[in-house]
Amino acid sequence: MERFRVVGGASLHGEVTVVGAKNSALKLMAAALLASGRTRLTNMPAILDVTIMAELLRRLGCEVDYDADAGVVEIDVPQVIGHRADYDLVRALRASISVLGPLVARCGEADVAVPGGDAIGSRGLDLHAAGLETLGATVHVTHGYLIAEAPNGLHGGEIRLDFPSVGATENVLMAAVLARGTTVLTNAAREPEIVDIAAMLTQMGARIRGAGTSVIEIEGVTELAPTRHAVVPDRIAAGTWAFAAATTRGDVEVVGGVADHLGIALEQLSGAGATVSTTDRGFRVSTGGARLKAFDVATLPYPGFPTDLQPFALAYNAVADGSAMITENLFEARFRTVQELARLGAEARVDGHHVMLHGVEQLSGAPVEASDIRAGAALVIAGLVAEGVTTVSGAHHIDRGYAGFAAAMQGLGADVTREPDDAPYL
Repeated sequence: MERFRVVGGASLHGEVTVVGAKNSALKLMAAALLASGRTRLTNMPAILDVTIMAELLRRLGCEVDYDADAGVVEIDVPQVIGHRADYDLVRALRASISVLGPLVARCGEADVAVPGGDAIGSRGLDLHAAGLETLGATVHVTHGYLIAEAPNGLHGGEIRLDFPSVGATENVLMAAVLARGTTVLTNAAREPEIVDIAAMLTQMGARIRGAGTSVIEIEGVTELAPTRHAVVPDRIAAGTWAFAAATTRGDVEVVGGVADHLGIALEQLSGAGATVSTTDRGFRVSTGGARLKAFDVATLPYPGFPTDLQPFALAYNAVADGSAMITENLFEARFRTVQELARLGAEARVDGHHVMLHGVEQLSGAPVEASDIRAGAALVIAGLVAEGVTTVSGAHHIDRGYAGFAAAMQGLGADVTREPDDAPYL
């Protein structure tokens, strides 16, 4: 086990590159199961979660080659694939539930362990199950496995999600492409990652209209073909660096970032006093060295403020000028970051799904612990604006979402290194 050691007093300057989105890459790997043959994915992030998903696909019978340095994954899918995703892998990766739709579509059955992953609250699978049942599958949970069966194949249907769940939208979309007839999915998730999956499926031969809107129409086909596809840039990683620049009063160009995918977050940073501009390589966030103003945040489904950026809004407002309220509307346990920020001297109070923060001039270094990917990265950023040394335990969480995080920080002028988690705190 390792932790990050962060020396405070850094203002980030320079450029940092983002690659393919974790939240899209893993689902595209699952989508490859829909066609026998060799699918090639490029712009893949070099993160632990890709390695876990690759192993899961191997256990289903696929050959997977992952070149992390080149950012390439090649998946050779056989004509006959397995249909059971075991708990030992699924518990470490919630995104593994995305194999559910492809497996029931290809095999007529799927046994997927109820997943684990980040400790950020309840993420029920009822929407996934209801969608697949509308398509003709029977779904139940037995001995910790979500089992979906459709021995006679799937058929089209009209599905309205009670909530625009990204995972449910993905599973229904991937199942419906091989169903008989037409499926209309309303109140669908609208994230860029949904558009990315639909684009790949279309390249494979699927017939999809409306991806990126709240209504998606899928006309089923009998067979899909393997393809080549480049993963959409990671908007959450791009947003991480945008908030890192703003929090540390820095100036950072995010190469590969798509500003349009971060509309409301960048607008709020701009309104707080940052200069946000697009470049021919991405976008740039500059503060001119000034302490920016605090601002309220309420997380909402896309195109609202992303829940994955909420921990960074907490760290930002902990040292911003003024007071702010952060409201978490999606995950009830995503305020674990607050108690760790309080150890660093943040003035924060939790009230249900709200956090009230009053910005202080500077935090003070202390040992803290990451509870999930984004919380860990946000705590590293908080350590940059703390006096002295901060250690962030649970480096493996951050590794699941960011490749070479310490090196990227060092490239922007920060003193961030890795060390054993049992090293003396100095």
